[in-house]
Amino acid sequence: MNKYVSEYTDYLKIEKRQSQNTLAAYRRDVSRFAKYLPNKRLDDAKISDVRSFLVFLRNEEGLAPSSVARCLSSLKSFYEYLSVENLISENPTETIASPRPWRKLPNVMSVEEVDALIAAPDINTLAGIRDLAMLELIYATGLRVSELVSLKMSAVDLEVGYLRSLGKGSKERVVPIGDVAKTAIESYVNNARPLFQKKRRSGDLFLTRRGNAMTRQGFWKILKKYSIKAKIEGAVSPHALRHAFATHLLERGADLRSVQMMLGHSDISTTQIYTHVLRQRMREVHERFHPRA
Repeated sequence: MNKYVSEYTDYLKIEKRQSQNTLAAYRRDVSRFAKYLPNKRLDDAKISDVRSFLVFLRNEEGLAPSSVARCLSSLKSFYEYLSVENLISENPTETIASPRPWRKLPNVMSVEEVDALIAAPDINTLAGIRDLAMLELIYATGLRVSELVSLKMSAVDLEVGYLRSLGKGSKERVVPIGDVAKTAIESYVNNARPLFQKKRRSGDLFLTRRGNAMTRQGFWKILKKYSIKAKIEGAVSPHALRHAFATHLLERGADLRSVQMMLGHSDISTTQIYTHVLRQRMREVHERFHPRA
């Protein structure tokens, strides 16, 4: 059977033009399965052998779901090759569905951490006034960082208290701003932005010291600076504020459909990950405070 494995790796190298690292990974996975079948040849393997092997990897070897999925993918590719070449009569992996990718739950900042972050800018400086407005707005609306830095003056209605954002797929959505964020933006627009703009004419809401539109990288640097100043443990990213926006809304009774619309998710299943975060938090609270937990 080693002959088949060699022919298979040659096929991957020549026909599929796979890298050496990929070839080594496929060969390693197939060889691992071969060792699991000490009394059976690879071309005699049945679907039950493959299933028990996957269980063995997860329970006995302690492999992560992503590693098990990768191993199954290698076996599927190998047996597909043998089947196409008529080297086996039955493909033992054909009816085994690949597991869905494991979805890691987002780390959510607490309200106290968000408060500390927003309190970090020095509002006695022009940059501090601008940065406070950006932090308040991204937390108040759940905007993506690309949506935040591309906002135009014309897209924000401070009188009514909402903004229009162009999200993924050029889909426009309307999001309420909230009084606290509205006050911060008004202060920036009236007191800081004209001095950043200087004599330039720009429709962008958030500007740099040179009068150019704020960039993603620029906001990342701003966020990193204030997260260090606020002494927040762990990485703080624009997406972390987006997660905090959604989770804190749901914790206070907001319905999932409304949060979906504000986040700009086309499918509510994407928004439902936040309900898992809430369940996890409730379990932690229960275990910590319930007398019989």
